[in-house]
Amino acid sequence: MSSQLEQLKSMTTVVADTGDFESIKEFKPVDATTNPSLLLKALGDEKYLYLGKEAIAWAREQTSGDDLASLAADKLAVLISAQLMESVTGYVSTEVDAHLSFDTQGTIDKARSIIDLYKSSGLDHERVLIKVAATWEGIQAARVLEQEGIKCNLTLIFSFAQARACADAKAYLISPFVGRILDWYKKNTDQTDFEGANDPGVQSVTEIYRYFKAHGHQTIVMGASFRNIGEIQSLAGCDRLTISPDLLSELDANDAPLTQMLTDHGQTSEAEAELTENQFRWQLNEDPMATENLATGIRKFAIDQRKLEDLLLNLA
Repeated sequence: MSSQLEQLKSMTTVVADTGDFESIKEFKPVDATTNPSLLLKALGDEKYLYLGKEAIAWAREQTSGDDLASLAADKLAVLISAQLMESVTGYVSTEVDAHLSFDTQGTIDKARSIIDLYKSSGLDHERVLIKVAATWEGIQAARVLEQEGIKCNLTLIFSFAQARACADAKAYLISPFVGRILDWYKKNTDQTDFEGANDPGVQSVTEIYRYFKAHGHQTIVMGASFRNIGEIQSLAGCDRLTISPDLLSELDANDAPLTQMLTDHGQTSEAEAELTENQFRWQLNEDPMATENLATGIRKFAIDQRKLEDLLLNLA
């Protein structure tokens, strides 16, 4: 029997949730996704420090203004993605600064500049997904970018309302966060059984996946932020799953049979009317788990973005 990782690859596109090149080479995922936290972690490794030095040196040749650190961070993302592209055959995600999460035009402008940076670096920008927080403003930015041919990965998805609004905007891909949903329920409820289908993060992704398929939405569902392989096993068959190296290793060491849990049975219902902004904001507001997790996620990414920029500025 092949490993569960190999079995999973036969039913789901496996994405590496890391900026570590060696892990990518070892597990051979189709896609790779990064965020400021992962870039910061990569830059903390001596063997990747040269990329940070290259990024800040390049940025200093472009500007001496207040945008120096931000430009260097974008360049670092492109440099790391260039390496990742050598090891994956599919897409690499690059995240827009979380400080722009409530700025539609700012997000659009930043996304365009990132794509231009890929183009000027001679890289295949068609293999890039622009990663944007799934706020109302971020989703509307993605709507515009998708119309321009810039594919988007809407991240920090915790609610059905967010997912549905992303599908309305025809976003290429969404990343529902399984583990952070589980964390919230463990901390804030009396529920004790979170195994298998009882995991609220698994339930969230399952609901989104089935709704999208039933209503003919083309937006790809990519489960993210896993706490254990049980969550991954329960979502086998999902369009894509982005998995950390530790959990990839655990799956690779497990040769038990893996059952496909999610299957696309084709469209069964007409697409519903698009959510209005008022409906989106109200439904998100009514879900304390999603509201708190979205706000916390944006704050954490923003903090790591600033740490990343400070580190780059301090490189010789």
